[in-house]
Amino acid sequence: MDLQRNSHHVFRLMYHFVWIPKYRHKVFMEHYRATMKAIIQKIGYDYDIDIVELEIPEDHIHMVVRSVPKQSPSNVMQVIKSITAREFFRIYPEIKKKYFWGESYGLKVILSKRLVMRMKNIRKYVQEQLAELDQKEMHSDQLDLL
Repeated sequence: MDLQRNSHHVFRLMYHFVWIPKYRHKVFMEHYRATMKAIIQKIGYDYDIDIVELEIPEDHIHMVVRSVPKQSPSNVMQVIKSITAREFFRIYPEIKKKYFWGESYGLKVILSKRLVMRMKNIRKYVQEQLAELDQKEMHSDQLDLL
């Protein structure tokens, strides 16, 4: 999980999404599964969403995504869910009767243990900034205003 770079950012954003068809219908039998994977991979390519892992059991989808800062997780899901539904219904119109996507999804931000430790250090650094500023002001040679 290396850092990614662009002209203005250094980042590593990875998300684990889980979502289900409405009422958890068992829609993704083997022959539908391959089509859904292909559609999601194509969306990833078209919208610059790096799909690291993708697995589709019969009644839900797990996906790990590496993203860029300008794409919010909700935007990633909106793009993927809307296009997969449209394309899947176009290919398999009989599935439309099964109430395809529900509105909800699960999201987990993926952090490494090393990053968690760094985040603790960063939080401590940020918390100490106000105390450091107070110390500088107390030892300043500037005269106080009356």
